[in-house]
Amino acid sequence: MKKIVSTDLAPKAIGPYSQGIVIGDFLFASGQIPIDPKTGQLVTGEDPIIAQTHQSMKNVKNILESQEMTFDNVIKTTVFITNMDDFAKVNSIYGEYFKGDFPARSCVQVAKLPKDALVEVEIIAHK
Repeated sequence: MKKIVSTDLAPKAIGPYSQGIVIGDFLFASGQIPIDPKTGQLVTGEDPIIAQTHQSMKNVKNILESQEMTFDNVIKTTVFITNMDDFAKVNSIYGEYFKGDFPARSCVQVAKLPKDALVEVEIIAHK
C-alpha cells in the first residue's frame, strides 16, 4: 500500500507529483530544489550554489524527518547540477549531511532545473 508524503517543512509540489511516496519500508522522495518552504521562493546568497545546496539538503532532511527517518536511512541519491564546475562545492556540502556509511549516488549535469535552480537532490531511503 502506498502512502503519500506531505509536510509543510518542505516545498509544496509545483506540479502533478507528491513530495514523496512510502511503500513498505521505502521512501521515494521527489527531487528537492532549493525553495524555502516558508516563503516559497528560491534561496540565493553570497555564493548561490552553496546556499542552494544547503536548502535542498534541508528540504530532504525535513521530508526524511516527516517519516521518522534520517540521512542514515538514505540508500540512494541523485544530484542534478546545472554546472559541473560546481561539483566540488556541492560535494563538500552534501558530505556534511551524511556520516559514516554513505549512500550510493549519481551526480549529473543538466541543462536546466525548475525555477532556474542550480541544484536538485532526490533520495531513496529505507527504514
